[in-house]
Order: sequence, then structure tokens, then C-alpha cells
Amino acid sequence: MEDRQTYACALDVDCPKQRRRKGRRVYAEAKTMEEIKLSPDYNWFRSTVPLKKIIVDDDDSKVWSLYDAGPKSIRCPIILFPPVSGTAEVFFQQVLALTGWGYRVISLQYPIYWDLMEFCDGFRKLLDHLQLDKVHLFGASLGGFLAQKFAETTHKSPRVHSLVLCNSFSDTSIFNHTWTANSFWLMPAFMLKKIVLGNFAKGPVDPKMADAIDFMVDRLETLNQSELASRLTLNCQNSYVEPHKIKDVAVTIIDVFDQSALSSEAKEEMYKLYPNARRAHLKTGGNFPYLCRSAEVNLYIQIHLRQFHGTRYAAISPEMVNAEELEVQESSLTHSSDDDQ
Repeated sequence: MEDRQTYACALDVDCPKQRRRKGRRVYAEAKTMEEIKLSPDYNWFRSTVPLKKIIVDDDDSKVWSLYDAGPKSIRCPIILFPPVSGTAEVFFQQVLALTGWGYRVISLQYPIYWDLMEFCDGFRKLLDHLQLDKVHLFGASLGGFLAQKFAETTHKSPRVHSLVLCNSFSDTSIFNHTWTANSFWLMPAFMLKKIVLGNFAKGPVDPKMADAIDFMVDRLETLNQSELASRLTLNCQNSYVEPHKIKDVAVTIIDVFDQSALSSEAKEEMYKLYPNARRAHLKTGGNFPYLCRSAEVNLYIQIHLRQFHGTRYAAISPEMVNAEELEVQESSLTHSSDDDQ
């Protein structure tokens, strides 16, 4: 297990199915390629949290898939946005942990949208359908970019109370695919998957990171050509975040010190855009720390959400917050109000 490499990038064949088959042969000595899929936590999640499908657009083919867990009385839950290769299941460890602490969590999977404004309009309709006025958003990679763009688009009538951005970015030009963004819809699925796999970690990684990559490759295989092409289009079409429009939104930035798809320049740009943001750094975690370093990511999310305890924007049931913590939070809010005056 210690010498195990990520087969997604170590193989030299182009077809994803062939890559996976050869990967299994090359690493037959590994315990299993489906460690996460076979784990008790994942199976408990799939058996206890129902997958809902919701249509909010006139086009019936645009279906939002989501897991909604935790107390439904909470009107300001945290909603989780996956990366290009992800589905709603990739955040199962966050759903289990956070709902166990009393939070309401919604993990979702986007329909096929080819334009950022179209996506933002669709997500706004989803919030209206779920009768949610404001929400907290956690986004990984593309998910973080979409979360920022939605907050920016709705800044005149705010729908986002806070952001947690994990391995995310603020400008699509960093991927150097802006000129090809409008051609992704023409490409076959295997070519799109090759583009995505090219951003996965190369070389030896620890077993938990290898399991996370295996799981994400498995999730990638479930996405069809249109789903992948539309996500890559959103990820790469020329666009950037206008931070002055979301300056009042509380932000936490989670990133890793080891290898990921983001350059150090992209990370520095995020710090400049949000100088007052809380920063949570993980020593390791690669592209998918919410899978392979879930305990740390869950803790950072909890710390981020804790600042809203005792307010109307709390994502947690009041019964799950002890009186001492509420007293401290109310005192903090009082001091903040006095400072504003």
C-alpha cells in the first residue's frame, strides 16, 4: 500500500476504461480499488439519506440531484458544490459528520448548464423551491467558483450568507483553456475524461489519497458526455469573480500545501481577493481533502459555521448548541454591534 501510485495518471493508455482495467492489473496487490465505495460509512450514507431529484426549469431535462439531511426546520443550511469530476455523493463524509453535530446539510449535483448566468438563475430557482432565503455555500474547485459567482450575481438581493472555498479559484484563465471552452460540447466523452484526469495527482500518494482518487475516478465514470462538457465549459469559459460585490460575505479558504490542480499563484490570488478571509491550511490532501482528510475539513467547516450560532443564519439546530456557547456568541454579537455604532 505504501508504494501504491494513482493509476489515473500513471497509465499510458488513453481510454479511461482501459486505464482502469490496466490499473487493476498493475496494482493487483493493493487491498482494493474501491475502498471508499465498500466502506461502512458510505453504505450507511446511501442507505439512510435519500437522493432527491428536483426540476425547477422549464426544460425537464435539467434535473438537480441532492441529498438533504439534518433538521428541516433550519432555514439557512450549508449547501455543498462538487468539482468537475464530482457527484453529490463525494461529500458523504461531510453530510454524516455535520448532521451528527446537528447541522442541516445539502449536497447536490448540477444539471447541464452551459452558461454561468444560466447556472445562477437555475440555482436561485432551486433555493426558491426549497424555500431557503439565505444559505452557506461550500464549494470544491469548480464548485467554489460557482459559489462565488452565485454570491456575486445575487449581491443586490443576497442569497449567500457565507462561503467556504476548498481548493478553489477566482479566475478561469488559470487553466489556459479559455480559447477551447466553446468546443467542449463537440468532444467525445473519453477525451473530456482525459482532460479531467490530467489534473489528478501524479506519482506516489498515501493510501487515503489513493482511495480518494479511485473514488473520484469512479464518480467521473458515471457522468455522461453532456454533463462533463457543460462542467468543463463553466470551468474554463472566460470569467472572473468581482470581489467588491461580495465583500460583506464571510469567507473561509481551505487549501493544501501538497500537490493539487491549483498553482501557488492561483492560491495567492484568492488570498488577495479575500484579505479578511479565515485561512485553513492542510499539510496534505491533494485535490480531494474532503475525502482523504475529511476529519480536518469537517472541523474547519464547523469552526466556520460556529460564528453564526445563535443568529437567524445558524445552520444548526438550537438544541444542539450548549448554553455556554450561545452566551459567548451573543456577547460577541453585542460587542460587534457596539463597535458598529
